[in-house]
Amino acid sequence: MDWAHPEAVVWRNRALTLFDRVSVPVAVCDVYGDVQFANPAMAAECGTTPGRLRGRDVLELFHPQEAIQVERIAEALRLRHRSRYQVSVRWRAPGGGERYGELTADPVSDTVEETPALLVMLRVRGEREHHAEAPARVAPVEARILALLAGGATTVRAARETGLTTDGVTYHLRRLSARWGAANRTELVARAYALGVLTSGAWPPTAAESAVATE
Repeated sequence: MDWAHPEAVVWRNRALTLFDRVSVPVAVCDVYGDVQFANPAMAAECGTTPGRLRGRDVLELFHPQEAIQVERIAEALRLRHRSRYQVSVRWRAPGGGERYGELTADPVSDTVEETPALLVMLRVRGEREHHAEAPARVAPVEARILALLAGGATTVRAARETGLTTDGVTYHLRRLSARWGAANRTELVARAYALGVLTSGAWPPTAAESAVATE
């Protein structure tokens, strides 16, 4: 479609307005599942904003419950089949509980020959309640690394400040990420604040004394 044509621009703007206002969580992904656009309802399910979802893998945000479903969809897309595909998924709700539901993906393109994008819609089926966890506790060196990262330190600087090697810092970050289910360092720092390991409202960032395990 020629978006340079005035009528096409008008319809594009109308479509984007509808996309943003619809209450159903919706995203447009490329054929590999990377988010190109997401509406506010979809972003809200991830506790973030639409812009921050761009480039994220939709199947990392919403975890498939059966890997075989994803394999079948990948094969169908490779063969350029244009059916509607559905995947049972689960994900962490902003409030901490675990939600579950289905992702429905429809291949869309202007012509049959073009590689399709995926119009992805999320249907929420339910939520398992979040049970209060025991206060998180970390080793003193982990607390120091988290505080340094929250203040913008690089791995090299964190290593210098803690007397570790860069590999040592990376080792601790991987352990913490696995323990808290954080996908990257930004999420790791956010989890540290949410769990009370880092003190909210303090600058430079500091670890809460109650969260630091005694050696």
